[in-house]
Amino acid sequence: EMTESVLTALYGNATSLNLTCKKLKAVPTCVSTIANLSVLLLNNNSIGGLPAKLRALRHLAELNLGNNALNEVPAVLGHLESLKKLYLFSNQITAVPPDVMGGLSRLRHLSVLDNKLEEVPVELGHLTELTEINLTCNNLSWLPPQLYQCKDLTKLHVARNKLTRLPEVVQWVSYITKTLTLHFRELGHWQNSKSWTWLETSCETNMELQLHCMTRDNYSVQFHLLPLRKLYYEGNRFVRCEPMSSVQDVEVLTLKELAARFVLQEDRKQSSLVHMMLPHYPTLTALLDNCSCCAFCQKPFLGTWLECVHFINLKKDMKMKSSRTIPVRALLCSHKCFNMAGYSYYGVATR
Repeated sequence: EMTESVLTALYGNATSLNLTCKKLKAVPTCVSTIANLSVLLLNNNSIGGLPAKLRALRHLAELNLGNNALNEVPAVLGHLESLKKLYLFSNQITAVPPDVMGGLSRLRHLSVLDNKLEEVPVELGHLTELTEINLTCNNLSWLPPQLYQCKDLTKLHVARNKLTRLPEVVQWVSYITKTLTLHFRELGHWQNSKSWTWLETSCETNMELQLHCMTRDNYSVQFHLLPLRKLYYEGNRFVRCEPMSSVQDVEVLTLKELAARFVLQEDRKQSSLVHMMLPHYPTLTALLDNCSCCAFCQKPFLGTWLECVHFINLKKDMKMKSSRTIPVRALLCSHKCFNMAGYSYYGVATR
C-alpha cells in the first residue's frame, strides 16, 4: 500500500503524499524525486532521520514528522526554503540546531510539542513570518528575547515547561500575540514583578491568556485589570474545592416537563398511540426535537436536567496512548441518577 502511494505520487506528478501510519523506519529515497511535492505527511511512524536527498523538494510547504523516533532535528530541513508548516511533535528531540532554523525563512507554523527541548535557539527570532509557535511539554526554563522580531506571531504556546516566572519575552509578546499559553510551577514570581507590570499595561484588548497548572492555593494577581478577551486557568488550585455529597434527592418538575418526558418515552414505543399520532402535530414535534437523553438511564428529557461531568482515563477507557484523565460533560435527568451508587458524577454546588 505504501509503495503504491509513492508510485502514484511519483508518476502522477502529485503535489501531496500521505505516508501516515505506514510503520516506516526510513523515508523511501524515491520520495525526493517527486519534484512538485508541496505536502508530505510522515507522522505516526518510526522514522529516526531524513535522507539528504530530500533537499530536492524545493516546493515543499508542509512537512509533518510528528510522533516518530527523531532524537534531533534533521539537518536537511535547513535546505527546504519553501517550508511554511513544520510539525515535529511527540519525538525525542533535545535541541534545535541554529543552522537548521536559519534556512527556514518562510516558516509560519512550528510545532515542537512534547519533546525534550532544553533551550530555544535565538535564530528562531530570525523567522519573521512565524505566526504560531508551539513549545508545549518540553524542558524549557527561559525564552530568548530575540523572539520579539517575529512581528506576525499570533499564538505562542509554552505550557508544561520549567518556566517559573513570566519570561522577559512577555514585554513584547503582549503587543503582538493574540494567544499566550503559559504554565508556571510557582505563582509567587508574579507578585511585584516587572513582567506582570508590562503585561498589565500593554496587553492587547483581544488577547487570550491561558494559565495552566499553577501550584499556589492563593493568588493576588489582579487578572480583572487586564483587557483580555479570554482567560483560561484549568488545572489550577486558586480555590480549594472538596467534593461533597448531593443533599437533594428529588426535584419538582413543571407540568410541561412531566408531559414532555411522558410523550418522549411513549414515542419510543412503535405500537403506542402517541407514536402514531405525534406526526400529526408538527408544532409539538418541533418542540420535542430539542430533547436530550440522560447519560445514566438513557431516558429522555426536554428542558430540565443536571449538567455534570465524569472523568475518563484515555488509556483505559478509549484505548489511547495517553494515560491522562479528562472530564467529559454529562447531562442527567434527575438527582436520582446523579446519586446512583457506583457512578461518579460531579456538579457545582451552590452555598
